[in-house]
Amino acid sequence: MTQSETRSGDPASTFDLTEWTTCGGCAAKWGAGPLDALLATLASQSPRGDLLVGLDAFDDAAVLALDDDVALVSTTDFFPPMVADPADYGAIAAANACSDVFAMGGRVVLALNIAAFPEHLPHEAIDAIVSSAAAVVAEAGGVVAGGHTIRSAEPIFGLAVQGLVRPDRILTKRAARPGQVVVLSKPLGTGIVLQGGTDEERRATVGSMRTLNRDASLALQELGTAVGAVTDVTGYGLFGHGWEVAERSGVSLVLDAQALPLCPGALDTAARGVRTGGDRRNRDHLAGRVESTTTPAREAIAFDPQTSGGLLATVAPDAVPALAHRGFVPIGEVAGGPARVLLR
Repeated sequence: MTQSETRSGDPASTFDLTEWTTCGGCAAKWGAGPLDALLATLASQSPRGDLLVGLDAFDDAAVLALDDDVALVSTTDFFPPMVADPADYGAIAAANACSDVFAMGGRVVLALNIAAFPEHLPHEAIDAIVSSAAAVVAEAGGVVAGGHTIRSAEPIFGLAVQGLVRPDRILTKRAARPGQVVVLSKPLGTGIVLQGGTDEERRATVGSMRTLNRDASLALQELGTAVGAVTDVTGYGLFGHGWEVAERSGVSLVLDAQALPLCPGALDTAARGVRTGGDRRNRDHLAGRVESTTTPAREAIAFDPQTSGGLLATVAPDAVPALAHRGFVPIGEVAGGPARVLLR
């Protein structure tokens, strides 16, 4: 039985979205190298004084101060399908788009659909995608209030999400400090498992990808100044997003390969040589920036592009027990610079 056959009676459930696309999920992102060059050009534009986080300090979302007490968090994310079931696709896309607001310490209030569908894509599949996404946005605390749809040879779906945050409580990638502990809220290996895992392993991974980072964000927010840097792990993998924290904070992240939480089947699947298209792009971009002395399989999981991955944070050591009760796993420590990521 395939994943798309598990919802009996639902016409959309017999439909395999992955047959309509060539590259899915966050593995479809531009490589980090070309994106950095584009962002450098855009960041040269004159900044606004009320823009608290923009392209010159590139982070998970833009943040614009509305007044002394409230700031707007704005982000967007969309990609082709990486799973067969339309409802799973919509839910994962919504959870992934909302994640950037949570990574900045905000709360979701509003979302707009971004949709590109083939004209002959069955209506039942489209309805399942957008309905499932709306349900996840509601769970996140917001509402889908519109959007835009165009024709496309391949299905593409995501959302533009708006949130709110206090200007003095914004979480960013650039606040890691030596002596802190590195923690992660979700298991790794989504790309590898979806590419080559068993049906049961894929189902477990999809469940993790559908899960919002809302509770993980709230757990971090409750810690106040005990939290350093925060980001979410998506298309550039643990190594790529870890490097962003290290580079922006001027520190080294020393990660324990044996401590990494893994999706069921991820290690065995990686050991069989399964990789996604984004693996090579991530390796090329991070050459000379990350070091590994672990096995090729565990190293591959650190390079693996994640879709709707967990929150990666650095926190004071005495905050770790409280976070362990909220699903976070300690995976390493922050050391002094130069900026780099070590996996050993």
